[in-house]
Amino acid sequence: MKKFVTILLAATVLAAPMAQAQSRHDDRHRGVTVERQVTTKKVIVKKHRWDRGQRLSAGERRHVIDRRDYRRYRLAEPRRDQRWVRVDNQFLLINAVSGLIVGLAAAR
Repeated sequence: MKKFVTILLAATVLAAPMAQAQSRHDDRHRGVTVERQVTTKKVIVKKHRWDRGQRLSAGERRHVIDRRDYRRYRLAEPRRDQRWVRVDNQFLLINAVSGLIVGLAAAR
């Protein structure tokens, strides 16, 4: 019985390194590694500078603030034919009929 246990112990000691050996059969089939330098394009957004007398397009006139909501932004009350419009974080007082800018206010 002692002989059998010593042979079994010797076999496990000799078999352990073979069981932990790395497989080397897939080393040759690795893909080629190509390193590239990637450049990303920077997008610069230019904000439009609004002045009195300029005309807003119909698309920009759609951003109308609610009539009763102008106090929320601490804006003056518009006249009957005027509306406050928020474009690019600026408040523009426009004529509702023609779309001309009557006044400007910065967002707070």
